[in-house]
Amino acid sequence: MTEIDVKIDALVPAWLNLPDIAEMLGIEVTRVRQLVKEGQLIAVRRGENRVLMVPAAFIGEDKVVKGLAGTLTLLRDDGFSDEEMLEWLFTPDETLPGTPADALRENRGTEVKRRAQALAV
Repeated sequence: MTEIDVKIDALVPAWLNLPDIAEMLGIEVTRVRQLVKEGQLIAVRRGENRVLMVPAAFIGEDKVVKGLAGTLTLLRDDGFSDEEMLEWLFTPDETLPGTPADALRENRGTEVKRRAQALAV
């Protein structure tokens, strides 16, 4: 495991594999892969088998958490790698409060996006 893998595993409380997400969302696994390819979800390889996994916090009730795709686009435009995006989204920020991922789940995406835009400055 790399240093960034260890750090991300310490920050991200739970992971889901692509078939589980497909079942939760009622879609085919190929559609979940397409969401990853389109940048609407982040999937990274985890564990000994290096299986593609997505943070469980990104999946709400029957859909991808609102505001996630736009936030990922902003961070990607700021030059963040997938691992750096995960680190930013899951690092606690007492001014939010909580993590940006928590804020997205709580429908506070406007503030998260504002902070992501400010990173580019």
